[in-house]
Amino acid sequence: MKTILRSLLLGTSLVAGMSGALAQTGADFVVLPAPAAAWRTVVGSWGNQAELTGDSVLAPGPNHVGAIAWGNGSRREAVQLDWKDLWATMLRFESREPLDLRPYLGGTLEFDLDVTELAKGGVRAVVGCGEWCERSVNLIEPARAWAGKGRQHVALAMSCFVREGADFSKVRLPFALEGAGSGRVSVANVRITREAKAGLPCPDHRTESFTPAPQTESFSIDWWLPLHTQKLQEKNRLVAAGTPPEVVFIGDSITQGWENEGRAVWQRHFARQALALGFGGDRTENVLWRLQNGEVDGITPKVAVLMIGTNNAGMRTPESTAAGVKHLLRELRQRLPSTQVLLLAIFPRGEKPDDHLRGVNDRVNKLIAGYADGRSVHYLDISAALLNPDGSLSKDVMPDLLHLSEKGYAIWQRAMVPTLQRLLAERP
Repeated sequence: MKTILRSLLLGTSLVAGMSGALAQTGADFVVLPAPAAAWRTVVGSWGNQAELTGDSVLAPGPNHVGAIAWGNGSRREAVQLDWKDLWATMLRFESREPLDLRPYLGGTLEFDLDVTELAKGGVRAVVGCGEWCERSVNLIEPARAWAGKGRQHVALAMSCFVREGADFSKVRLPFALEGAGSGRVSVANVRITREAKAGLPCPDHRTESFTPAPQTESFSIDWWLPLHTQKLQEKNRLVAAGTPPEVVFIGDSITQGWENEGRAVWQRHFARQALALGFGGDRTENVLWRLQNGEVDGITPKVAVLMIGTNNAGMRTPESTAAGVKHLLRELRQRLPSTQVLLLAIFPRGEKPDDHLRGVNDRVNKLIAGYADGRSVHYLDISAALLNPDGSLSKDVMPDLLHLSEKGYAIWQRAMVPTLQRLLAERP
């Protein structure tokens, strides 16, 4: 291993030895160019991956995802990622030994990105930050603008990838590209510098969960704002018809599912009195933007049902997500002063009780439960109704262990209706 890694000492490059300690003070940490064996280069989605050991590779699975290495065989100068119709795929440069990136946290991640096609996709830059910790920066807007323009230099402050609780002393993923949708991009000249340089802006992780922002994920950027406009029109039609909603459901794709998998349950129990304001992929900051841009203006529902936060998991700390929920409650109180708010615990996810992201959501739920005052904000956790006695999730309730089936929506309705009926009969 030392022999392989020492071959990376070219120019100002920096490598990791068997101990994982970084050497050559003052040098850059170079990912590309590098000998072909320097990194474990992996391509694919979470369930279907393949290692790039030669000049090219295709990952297994029904959707196309592959990689091509450019260089002279033993040395890689650039790597191309090509994917089609995927929720998420990655080109990962993994270290076989832990790396200590702490000396570089005040520096900059730099690389050259050549975008061939990204009209129906998106791309993110990713850096590992310890066990169960990877952080990303969304590059979809600049990357789409670069399509067909050749190599573009990208610089991102390493502070973009730093969060509370991260451990940069044991990093196995110094760099990755995450693709979504469909696209073709290549990356070259990847390095981490010790010195900060001017580069692209990134959100402040300390305030991101409660800084209002439209959603800009690759799967939603083409329909998110049109859906917002559609919901404004739907709300206005209800008001004009003299049937304004008594109940408003606010949230992400799980709430949006009332109009899809849960439609039959919705038609039986809520269609005549409720408005669904669920947007797939939304995080707390996206919902905050929607509230501030008219989605509940001009109506006075008796109850607003709010459930949000599962899309924050893994990207935000539980404390940050809870802060986002608190800001949403303040926004609702300001815009709907006479409305009772039913704040739902984030639903469980993952098959087993020890699922990592389920644990993150559980921590959020413990925090937001304290926001209920029993007067205008009421907290309800229906997790037990969704889970098996052993704490596991059934795929007949959540087929993908995140989103509800029709059976799951029926369980939600039954578990919520006693509290909802009580609140509908009350005024604060």
